[in-house]
Amino acid sequence: MAWDIWLIFFVLGVILPWRGRARLKTLLAMPRVGAMERIVLYASTIAFQWVIVAVVAWRAWVHGYTAGELGLTAHDGTRLAIGSIVGATTIATFHWFNLRRVGRMPPNSRGSIQAIAERILPQSTMELLPFLALAITAGLCEEFLYRGFAMAVLTRLGVVAWVAVLVSSILFGLAHLYQGRGGLVSTMLVGIVLGIGRVVYGSLVPVIFWHAAVDIVAGIAGPRYLLKSSLNTLESIS
Repeated sequence: MAWDIWLIFFVLGVILPWRGRARLKTLLAMPRVGAMERIVLYASTIAFQWVIVAVVAWRAWVHGYTAGELGLTAHDGTRLAIGSIVGATTIATFHWFNLRRVGRMPPNSRGSIQAIAERILPQSTMELLPFLALAITAGLCEEFLYRGFAMAVLTRLGVVAWVAVLVSSILFGLAHLYQGRGGLVSTMLVGIVLGIGRVVYGSLVPVIFWHAAVDIVAGIAGPRYLLKSSLNTLESIS
């Protein structure tokens, strides 16, 4: 495997998890995180993800990876559309009810998820709009990185499909290590579902929708059920 491919995997497996934990540590150390800080966080994350994708796409092109290998194809449009809609609706529903379940727990028993929610999740419509842009960006960029590029590299190395799914899911989970051990495990499990979808459909299209749906629900249902304050503007949306 070429040195730059190794470097990309190092970034995905080490640098991004470290960066996420460092940024969260800074946020948690702040006595208060206001609307402007959250909007800047969303905007900077969007920009960072697109820069990473641009660099990875460039190196993939240099090494001759095709659109098919990367999952950037949309053959059998009807099947992809149905899979995208049904999958996104199903995973969004499960995520919504899970957040509602967690919201019924006492705040002091929710662990780190409560502190993270209070600092990261949008607390007004003004914040929700850029958060939704971030959710869509994550669906596009992270699926290209983990289910597109990472799985393509592993497949070209001769790794069997289930191992490629597992390794990419571990990398995906590590990128969300800032959410704690629970977040690491749950994200890995979501990554396995997304990886299986990538293999079954032979395309990133459905899993991009599934991923974005999870993050969109987090931005809408998360404040409704996890934040202590009453957010009437967000409740009116749901």
